[in-house]
Amino acid sequence: MIVNLLSRAMMMSTPLLFGALSEVFSERTGMMVTAIEGIFLMGALAGFTTAYISGSLGLGLLFAALAGLLVAILYAYLCVTLKQHQIVTGTAINILVAGLCSFLQRVVFGVPLSPLTVEPFQKIAIPLLSKIPVLGPIFFNQNILTYSVYFLVPLGFFILYKTSLGLIIRSTGENPEAVDVSGINVSRVRFIAVMFSGLMCGIAGAFYSIGYLGMFTTNIIGGRGWIAFAICFLGNWNPIGAFIGTIIFGLAEAFAILMQSSSISFLPNELFIALPYILTIILTISRKSFNVPAKLGTAYVKEN
Repeated sequence: MIVNLLSRAMMMSTPLLFGALSEVFSERTGMMVTAIEGIFLMGALAGFTTAYISGSLGLGLLFAALAGLLVAILYAYLCVTLKQHQIVTGTAINILVAGLCSFLQRVVFGVPLSPLTVEPFQKIAIPLLSKIPVLGPIFFNQNILTYSVYFLVPLGFFILYKTSLGLIIRSTGENPEAVDVSGINVSRVRFIAVMFSGLMCGIAGAFYSIGYLGMFTTNIIGGRGWIAFAICFLGNWNPIGAFIGTIIFGLAEAFAILMQSSSISFLPNELFIALPYILTIILTISRKSFNVPAKLGTAYVKEN
């Protein structure tokens, strides 16, 4: 039972890590991608719709990433180019996407009498490694999206802290004036960072529709985009911290699913459903200090 719980926790942490890691990179440049919930949802719809029509999960994943990219480009244009308020703009886009996804779902699929489904990504047992007691079923019997996490975290850490690109990213969020003086276009760095976030969050959203449930509903994301957003803060804008945070929240969600499917009845199911969100609030309140990028959420206006 414990092994199954931990295995499910790894799986449920996958989309959260995609979102949190992308948020780390964008926020390090000073851009809070507060449209993350909408990007998750658009990725989920695009991934499911493409996979259902084409029969290809890989194509669904590609279109999910592209859909997330399009929403991110809109957000970047408004906030980076037009210097609009990041939180207000992101909230407006989230509302817009929620309505748009509901409309598009109705246009494409109508009102089906039974839920439309696709076969989600299947688990791939890695030979030999999956046979290791305890660790094998947890880490080496997952789907391809979860396996990609094993490479994304160290790669993200290496890029952010060991390369000149990472120095530019971190400097853009700390001292954009210095970056500008060095001849680097601050707006371009921020725009690209938001675009990268859109790609990653689109894939994260697709995980729920074609990597886990095999179906789409308009409430499929259910605030998990905001959890990924919070994990970036709780992980102190560090890929390693984001990884630890996603494992904790993945475990909370896996435990909630386990309790809902068990025969335990002395506590209401709603409490278990709310568990990851309660955990978000508790950890945010209990955190005493944050290594916040100095210019996070602040539009950069180049001096003449």
